[in-house]
Amino acid sequence: MRYPGLTLRVLGTGEPAMGPGKAALIEQIDAAGSISAAARAMNMSYRRAWQLVEAINASFREPVVVTATGGKRGGGARVTDYGRALVASFHAMEHKASSAIAEDLQAFAAHMRPVHKA
Repeated sequence: MRYPGLTLRVLGTGEPAMGPGKAALIEQIDAAGSISAAARAMNMSYRRAWQLVEAINASFREPVVVTATGGKRGGGARVTDYGRALVASFHAMEHKASSAIAEDLQAFAAHMRPVHKA
């Protein structure tokens, strides 16, 4: 039986500053060097990805993603060292929180209906 999981979201001023989706977007940008390539990899529109990057950068004291426009290669995006450290810290918190309540999640799962695949 698969047990329920935990989703961590760190709230900023009224909205999540970091959650699993934003962390994944940052990681995709880091791997691809581009917001548009990261958006494609995540089946997300470029506009939505750009909005998330703006929201991420607005939530933190330092830039998480920096962009360059134009040039021979059409610009791109780069995740800062600060951004990489934030994502690593977020994943560490996810692991710590999940580990802390693993037994509780197993007990809670006993109350849930089993998932039947069609």
